[in-house]
Amino acid sequence: MAGDQLQVLNALDVAKTQWYHFTAIVIAGMGFFTDAYDLFCISLVTKLLGRIYYYQEGSNKPGALPDNVSAAVTGVAFCGTLAGQLFFGWLGDKMGRKRVYGMTLMLMVLCSVASGLSFGHTPTSVMSTLCFFRFWLGFGIGGDYPLSATIMSEYANKKTRGAFIAAVFAMQGFGILVGGMVAIVVSAAFKAKFPSQPFQIDALGSTVPQADYVWRIILMFGALPAVLTYYWRMKMPETARYTALVAKNAKQAASDMAKVLQVDIQIEEDKVGRMRGNNFGLMSREFLGRHGLHLLGTTTTWFLLDIAFYSQNLFQKDIFTAIGWIPGAKTMNALEEVYKIARAQTLIALCSTVPGYWFTVALIDRMGRFAIQIMGFFFMTVFMLALAIPYHHWTLPGNQIGFVVLYSLTFFFSNFGPNATTFVVPAEIFPARLRSTCHGISAACGKLGAIVGSFGFLYLSNGIGVRITLLIMAGVNFLGVLFTFLVPESKGRSLEEMCGEAGEGNETLESRRRSSSV
Repeated sequence: MAGDQLQVLNALDVAKTQWYHFTAIVIAGMGFFTDAYDLFCISLVTKLLGRIYYYQEGSNKPGALPDNVSAAVTGVAFCGTLAGQLFFGWLGDKMGRKRVYGMTLMLMVLCSVASGLSFGHTPTSVMSTLCFFRFWLGFGIGGDYPLSATIMSEYANKKTRGAFIAAVFAMQGFGILVGGMVAIVVSAAFKAKFPSQPFQIDALGSTVPQADYVWRIILMFGALPAVLTYYWRMKMPETARYTALVAKNAKQAASDMAKVLQVDIQIEEDKVGRMRGNNFGLMSREFLGRHGLHLLGTTTTWFLLDIAFYSQNLFQKDIFTAIGWIPGAKTMNALEEVYKIARAQTLIALCSTVPGYWFTVALIDRMGRFAIQIMGFFFMTVFMLALAIPYHHWTLPGNQIGFVVLYSLTFFFSNFGPNATTFVVPAEIFPARLRSTCHGISAACGKLGAIVGSFGFLYLSNGIGVRITLLIMAGVNFLGVLFTFLVPESKGRSLEEMCGEAGEGNETLESRRRSSSV
């Protein structure tokens, strides 16, 4: 109820879109830009790493990372991300969002640079140090998920909150896009400077020594956007919702938001003491009764989504090679292969990934989170089946373009769908005292799905083929449709109203879960 809500929180809920909203989106969004760049750029260089470090002289095919090494290199950052989401999500509720926010960014900067400086005299030592630094890079990235989502949700007004949180997450699309563009530019520059013959003509000379710099430059570039936003991230004030509802400091909350909103805000120390929702723990009966099913819904849907989403992103180069859209490795030199893989990934990002994110930004506060998530999972299922059932047809010469179009549509509907909504909803439906923790748990379950996707798809596609793998992913997406029914609609409601922190009594969110969409 508005009458029971703190004036500072009500002012945030009803505030018109202002400059500070956009600065918050950019500051938080650049973190996600860096996250996506760092997580996905590794898929652009794994084949190059195989050529450089695992070619055996006299072999009739280019060097390739062994399955276990490839899985480790692509998946270890997800293991770090999972740990970081749990740790920093918990820390964000204990120490405050702002105090923890800078730690994650500095960790990302240092480990991006260190990943590119991976050292050693043998393939094993280089891959080991690369995996070590990418684990800690992932640990920093993990902290960005709950903190960025929570900060944006607590800054936003209730009318456009979904769009603001989704806009932060949409920067992930630009990170994937720029990753491909950087790889194109770097590989093209080195290819022009150090020309070489394709592998089938000159096996040893097709991988020039300078190619070792290419993957290092691509990985290290991820530190640049993080460095550029560190100062502004440190200048952001703590969110009023944390200060008032968790730290119980009404004076500081009013002072911080008065500067941000440029309005006079009354200090309500007495009302802070009466605010609900700050006296039960994560494993308490009250939390499980009010939010247990919601946490189950956010964790399962994010887990299922990431199995499909990350396996698609990380291994699209293998799928494109299988259908003949990327030429066979023997017909190219090492740098040309990086260039063509990057070009394919950039085209997919430009035509489907990025537009999908921004469709969500434009429509999430009109359609609602529930409708977009159901729609996304449903169409991902449909297009996966359309790829898998007639798979042989798509491998025939001349049919690759049709495959790529349908494959692009699965990316479009993952981003105009559950990839965005699974990030948005956990930042809205849980109490302030546990909001960052619950978002971290939900995100960590997503990364568990990413680990399943990155490790599992590698072995599945090698063992049972791409067609059966696509059928399995269609089944995973259909399960996502079913588990979405556990996730409540949060469109148009105050955070405190949804969580019972505005003095609403014991009415649960479940009893009004989708009234806002009626």
